Amino acid sequence: MLRWSLLLSALLCVSTQAQELSLRTVQQSGATIKYDPEGGAARPGLCLEILRAVERSDPGLHFVGLEQSVPLRRVERMLAEGLVDAFFCLLKTPEREKQWRYLPVPLYTIRHVVMQRADDSRTLASLPELAASSQRKPVLISRGSALARRLAAADVVFNEVGSEREALQMLALGRADAVYGQDINLQRHIADSRMGDKLKMGRTVFHEEAQYLTVRADLPLAQEERLTTALRRLERDGTLRQLAEKYR
Repeated sequence: MLRWSLLLSALLCVSTQAQELSLRTVQQSGATIKYDPEGGAARPGLCLEILRAVERSDPGLHFVGLEQSVPLRRVERMLAEGLVDAFFCLLKTPEREKQWRYLPVPLYTIRHVVMQRADDSRTLASLPELAASSQRKPVLISRGSALARRLAAADVVFNEVGSEREALQMLALGRADAVYGQDINLQRHIADSRMGDKLKMGRTVFHEEAQYLTVRADLPLAQEERLTTALRRLERDGTLRQLAEKYR
């Protein structure tokens, strides 16, 4: 009896995966770690690679709309208005969780860190120290980032700019003393721009949190469960970990 039950479960799983399902999504512009139009087949972006891994894990599942590349705030509006079905990858905030759903499997973890000029001898070891420093020159942060919420709660004075790359350029020119952002993104921008001799990453990790796959609020639960099943498979076989390590 148990053997038949297991066989039936396996057949149902295969049947579900065989059903064709297309979900609407987009790429996020200005976030080369996530989606890199110039990365080629070898490094198209961490989130795009996770998306493709989900499609391989469930061959009947497809994501459409990737020819669109839009800024983060528009991504959020499209999710909230149900114009896309799913998006890889977003951080959680209470405001965001009211507007769409987060699947339970973490895709990868980011660390909040500060970039400084290489000749800056100060150690910014806490948010209160960062807040004190920001009274002289505001900290720079990428526009629309969920990280801004944490700075605001700690009374850190900050300015939002178009991208982390722009923020780092302004830092190198002395127009700011610190850039607050995600370690994995900042490391990539430093390597690409060859500013490693001008800038350095602080030793303090101010916070750690995970990026998730999000879906529109009214996505059918069966479709959400199908996505979750695919992600859990990628988590178990080590694919998610391997992809995250590739981009660090």
